[in-house]
Amino acid sequence: MAGINKVILVGNLGRDPELRYTQGGTAVAKLSVATTRRWRSKQTNEMVEETEWHRVTVWGNSAEHCNNYLSKGRQVYVEGRLQTRSYDDKEGI
Repeated sequence: MAGINKVILVGNLGRDPELRYTQGGTAVAKLSVATTRRWRSKQTNEMVEETEWHRVTVWGNSAEHCNNYLSKGRQVYVEGRLQTRSYDDKEGI
């Protein structure tokens, strides 16, 4: 059976989109999306808030639209697939 890799994020932009172009001319936008969850602590009965930051990459025409229409603080709906990247921290890459 095939797996499913689908992510839906609804959050706010932490900064304006960063638009760049590849050597081949394809637009790439980087977004910083914050999602926040709130709940009441059972121990203290106070509201607790936890914010998670997500780095989102948008390609092609969608990247250009993000750059033209989105700005810091705007609420966004992002749907796509999750891809984990890693780097070698020992060499500073």
